[in-house]
Amino acid sequence: MPVSMTLAPPAHRGTIFLESARVLSQEAHPGGQFVIRLAAPQCAAHAEPGAFVHLTCDPSIPLRRPLSIMSADPAAGEIELLYKVVGAGLEALSRRRAGETLSLLGPIGCGFTPHPERPLALLIGGGVGIPPMVFLAERLRARVDADWQPLVLMGSEIPFPFRTRPSRIIAAGIPTGSLACMPRLEELGIASRLATRAGYAGCFEGFVTELADAWLAALPVPELARVELYACGPTPMLHATAALARRHGVPCQVSLEEFMACGVGGCAGCTVLVNTATGAAMKRVCVDGPVFDALSVAGFG
Repeated sequence: MPVSMTLAPPAHRGTIFLESARVLSQEAHPGGQFVIRLAAPQCAAHAEPGAFVHLTCDPSIPLRRPLSIMSADPAAGEIELLYKVVGAGLEALSRRRAGETLSLLGPIGCGFTPHPERPLALLIGGGVGIPPMVFLAERLRARVDADWQPLVLMGSEIPFPFRTRPSRIIAAGIPTGSLACMPRLEELGIASRLATRAGYAGCFEGFVTELADAWLAALPVPELARVELYACGPTPMLHATAALARRHGVPCQVSLEEFMACGVGGCAGCTVLVNTATGAAMKRVCVDGPVFDALSVAGFG
């Protein structure tokens, strides 16, 4: 029987659950990438885009690994995680098979906060920063509090962890020839485009932030008042995204990547300097983030 218990963090951080998550499937993709689907009912019921889980990869490896949630189905009690094998922990995780169980802490962290007055949501994901963007796009598509129009731009220098295809959805402002999309989002009616410097067919040739810049530059100036940026990926990509936000005068939320030990705020090993209304403060990426206003993070603004 699955084991579930509730930890008791401060109320403003929500609720973190400890579950024995059963592996439902594990799919291998090129470039050492995997999509693992887990039965984790408590996490699935409470997860929001931008949240992550802290997962025990194997009994022989004591430290957990933080992995962003790519999707959560509360009705089915399932979550999906996309990860790339880096190090012994994730290599061990890639060997887990359907029917096995993993110790899971989650959902953890403060996620993205969409603002209905800015329904033109530009989502930028790089590499293993793609999962939160997929999760956010799917949730925005389901919301009815505004005319949400998410555009998801993804960048990768290794093969994408899905079979690409030309998009049938028109995305005004996207450079001609950049037609490759993520079929999963396309089937939901969500526009997506891909960027790479590896020469993959149909993709924009360059950094994903360059593709984002081209789209923003093509927008009529009044439309910028309806735009908000959301991003997750390598730190240099997040810096470039913050620079885009400054240049085009639009708000931007970023999900930061930091090394984590405990993942629940106890060790304070993942702190970053953030400018707040009361002055500069050290914030823990795991529980105070991982999502922050890009221009509030020291070195980004």
